[in-house]
Amino acid sequence: MPVLTEILRERAREHPDKIAFHVGDRAVSYRDLDDRVDRVAAALAASGVGPGDRIAILDKNSLEYAELLFGAARIGAVLVPVNYRLAPDEVAFIVTNARARILVVGPDFTPVLDALKDRLEHTARTLVLGTDYEDWVESEVAAPPAHEAKPTDVFVQLYSSGTTGSPKGVMLTHDNFATALPITQELWGLDESTVLMVAMPQYHVAGSVLTVGVLFDGLTGVIGREPDPVLIARAIERHKVTHIFLVPVLLQFMQMLPDVGACDLSSLRLMLYGASPISEDVLRGAIAMLPGVAFMQVYGLTETTGAITYLPVADHDPDGPRAARLRSAGIPYPACELRIADPATLEELPAGRVGEILCRTPQNMVGYWDLPAATDAALLPDGYFRTGDAGYLDEDGYLFIHDRVKDMIISGGENIYPAEVENVLMGHPKVTDCAVIGVPDDRWGETPKALVVASAELGPQDLIDYCRARLAHFKCPSTVEFRDAIPRNPTGKILKRELREPFWEGQDRGVH
Repeated sequence: MPVLTEILRERAREHPDKIAFHVGDRAVSYRDLDDRVDRVAAALAASGVGPGDRIAILDKNSLEYAELLFGAARIGAVLVPVNYRLAPDEVAFIVTNARARILVVGPDFTPVLDALKDRLEHTARTLVLGTDYEDWVESEVAAPPAHEAKPTDVFVQLYSSGTTGSPKGVMLTHDNFATALPITQELWGLDESTVLMVAMPQYHVAGSVLTVGVLFDGLTGVIGREPDPVLIARAIERHKVTHIFLVPVLLQFMQMLPDVGACDLSSLRLMLYGASPISEDVLRGAIAMLPGVAFMQVYGLTETTGAITYLPVADHDPDGPRAARLRSAGIPYPACELRIADPATLEELPAGRVGEILCRTPQNMVGYWDLPAATDAALLPDGYFRTGDAGYLDEDGYLFIHDRVKDMIISGGENIYPAEVENVLMGHPKVTDCAVIGVPDDRWGETPKALVVASAELGPQDLIDYCRARLAHFKCPSTVEFRDAIPRNPTGKILKRELREPFWEGQDRGVH
């Protein structure tokens, strides 16, 4: 399989005038995109960027993301997308950790750049999209230096927070994508007439995979600037989008907004959803809103280059004989082996027994950037990756996610790690102990709740404001409850399951 940059060249030769991406009022052909990628690669090389170097981008979804992703890869460098919802301190950590030589920011994020540019010790140059970035790209007309990329080279580095609260750089290769994308092409029914919308943020593995997938399969893509339900619906109508991936909270919002109902969504063929579970009410409403559209759920992780299981279209009948399967995450992708293991011993467990979900697939990351111990802990010698999620397989091989080994909270498709929030809360002088858990939320699926032991008078809003000054708002507790003590086991570990259970009583799923 050729490397991804060569696949883009092939697509540009095969159909140079076909539109690769629509972005707002802009449209770029495969020929023009390939030329821009060469110019970006040349500009990076002229700026001293070489094989193995990292460059970072902080922006909402954009065409420039694709230019930088493929331009960096063309000279052996690696793009590091940064979550634009992060606080400046969090952005600074990722850019510094990656030792990014260049940081590119969107015009909306120049205040963030101003707040942290003096703290980026490895970053030699910063560029703002729409201003000096254009001058920088257009100044280079020479071809980029020759670089012989290998399929095992790192293609992109996406940051996924860990249970310790420190974000980890997940290194994904050309091969990882080249394994995943032919599978999606077949399962999703992609062909030359497909118009695929990138509505998920490109810093998220789903947005990244979809962006690359458009070019890998020679499709026409539509890049949504941000995940706004009305803008998404209008883009579907305008560009006759046929395939789209959304998180359940967006499907819920689309059902609530009259402006969405006024749009013609009849071009849609397949609605993919995932990143967090969906309630039966939301799914029923979405199916009713989109008659004739096929639905498919997918489950995966950043470390697995996205989806590793799928719930087939045929299982999406809430009133049919297989309705119970709607609570599952589906069956493994053809290139993925799943195993349920005892988290302590890694002994394989039989069908129906809950344990840690392990997966073996060529989509598994090559490792965490600069974290060999964490890599060795996650990637087992036999090729299986420890997902940190708990679940079971039924007799038919369907995966049911039961809980999270790592206590991760998923709110509106965003991953939130309690330890990161707890570390911030413990920095408050009046907080003596705390625990952060996910509790049910009708809008976001689940939301963080802080359980706090305080040494003096303190109000819930005081702590919420304290967190918002130090963390991205989506990570901050929505509610705060004061307790006399936080329950712990004899070794001092917080009994998170015990804390969560009262809030999830009566829910049809234990993970939201």
